[in-house]
Amino acid sequence: MRFFLTFVLVIGACASAAAAPLAAIGVENEYADVIAQIGGKYVSVTAIVTDPNTDPHSFEVSPKVAARIAGADLVVENGLGYDDWADKMLAAAPNPARKVINVQALRGLPDNTPNPHLWYDPVTMPVVAAALADDLTALRPEDAAYFHANAKTFIASLQPWFAAIAAFKADFPGTHIAVTEPVGDDMLQAVGANIATPFTLQAAIMNGTDPAPQDISAQNALLTDHGVKVFVYNQQVTDPLTDSFLALARQNGIPVVGVYETMPTGYTYQSWMLAEVAALRKAVGAKVSTERLLPEGQN
Repeated sequence: MRFFLTFVLVIGACASAAAAPLAAIGVENEYADVIAQIGGKYVSVTAIVTDPNTDPHSFEVSPKVAARIAGADLVVENGLGYDDWADKMLAAAPNPARKVINVQALRGLPDNTPNPHLWYDPVTMPVVAAALADDLTALRPEDAAYFHANAKTFIASLQPWFAAIAAFKADFPGTHIAVTEPVGDDMLQAVGANIATPFTLQAAIMNGTDPAPQDISAQNALLTDHGVKVFVYNQQVTDPLTDSFLALARQNGIPVVGVYETMPTGYTYQSWMLAEVAALRKAVGAKVSTERLLPEGQN
């Protein structure tokens, strides 16, 4: 009888362990989406920054968020000061077993890297996926093959985006584009675009500082003199200055493409990135604006 009870207890404990997924945090929801794709059934994922209609720079940490981070087995954060509040939360709840992927560090980028929006760079997510497979394996070695297979599938699923980037670069080389912020600059550079807006203006808008008058004049001239074929703006963060640029683009018949810092509802990371390139192609090839991404299949 004692053997039977011991056997039942052991089996029950194993079942409980098998049923308990790893707790993972993607500080930005695009990273959370990738964690979910790699971790699958063995990971419970929470995204912290999720609203594509608000300024992610104004995010305020709540006790609930702090508790989630404290209890996480794995965290993915962007770095480059974009989400440094997460570092403070992690430091306040030390856990030597916790895996933390800082994408800036993963990419080997210095602190003075001017553009923190790393998820728009085609280089980023393949290396994040590989790191996730390794870290999840360290946390759950028995499922290593599953995690690495998912990472391989995820990286393969990025090929349509890479192909769209290459096709745009071949079809519309050196396209002059104006922007408000450097949100999508890494992708615009990948498609071979010429970003005509002074970076000093982009950085000022991104950081909430006063742009130089000469930079504002230069941007206005690009839009009124048709010095660009597309105006790309961060539709998630606007102010009277960016609204004035948007109005000028509309008045002068320059197609507008909205980009996001936070993954829009109804998309995966792959479909989101593909939709942004498709919007660029419609703007340059057909002079059609896509100011906001609709749910998949409706743009």
